[in-house]
Amino acid sequence: MTSTVIGIGRDAPFKEIVRTLEEWRISALPVLEGESVVVGVVSEADLLAKEQFHDHTPSRMEEMRVMRQLVKASGVTAGELMTSPAVTVHADAPLSLAARMMAVHGVKRLPVTDDLGRLEGIVSRSDLLKVFLREDEDIAREVRSEVVELLFPTRDIGVTVSEGVVTLDGEIGDTSTIPVAARLARAVEGVVSVEMRLHGEHRRPVQF
Repeated sequence: MTSTVIGIGRDAPFKEIVRTLEEWRISALPVLEGESVVVGVVSEADLLAKEQFHDHTPSRMEEMRVMRQLVKASGVTAGELMTSPAVTVHADAPLSLAARMMAVHGVKRLPVTDDLGRLEGIVSRSDLLKVFLREDEDIAREVRSEVVELLFPTRDIGVTVSEGVVTLDGEIGDTSTIPVAARLARAVEGVVSVEMRLHGEHRRPVQF
């Protein structure tokens, strides 16, 4: 995440929000209350609602269809313009959860909060992608310690990683552990995909 975070209060006026977004070259700002507690997020999309109806009076049918945008278009402060409650992620949450929340809610960045809802940072799509720059050997070491040594401590299992793709190869006793091994390997940060070439006496290699 990015620890240097710019936030605004509920009473911040429209033009101050625009200036702050432009100055810091960002697309959204967390709205804070009290001791930096995140109560909402105001984004460029929230602000553009005002421009959408700037020179156009919507018909009755349009009003029914875009009521939420109309409310935002009349807003002049962060508290009136923001989307609330804010979609946030806890500081201890795995990157996979942050990525899933961004996809589900259609947002590009998430405020990172502590147990009391106080702002600690911001995680963006670019932050999530940085994990895939992790060196293959670092990934391999973690797969060996977190997967192979845990599930197959007495087996000679090969671990290779190429461009983030993990391959496990070798003989195992209980083939029912193969899906577990695949799931644990995929959970290692920086892993792009997993190929399982583990096999026992009565099952052919399984690939995921």
